[in-house]
Amino acid sequence: MPLSHQIKPISYLKAHASEIVRDIGKKLAPMIITQNGEAKAVLQDIESYEQTQETMALLKILALGSGQIEEGKVQPAADVIKRLRNRRES
Repeated sequence: MPLSHQIKPISYLKAHASEIVRDIGKKLAPMIITQNGEAKAVLQDIESYEQTQETMALLKILALGSGQIEEGKVQPAADVIKRLRNRRES
């Protein structure tokens, strides 16, 4: 469904809250809520929200890793594995 069909004024949210909550889980599409003609909020189902949060966390980890590579903060995998095995045996 086009995002343009998912833009509603806050008065619509007030009048149809239970319907919106019920339908938002079925459609799996976010709804944009406007106030005085400006976009103010986004409503989305919990599964999509959680997936977005997981994706953001993975992207953050990748960005941190890329930064460490650029800074030369890397070690050969064999050295790391050897050090971990030595710790476990101690």
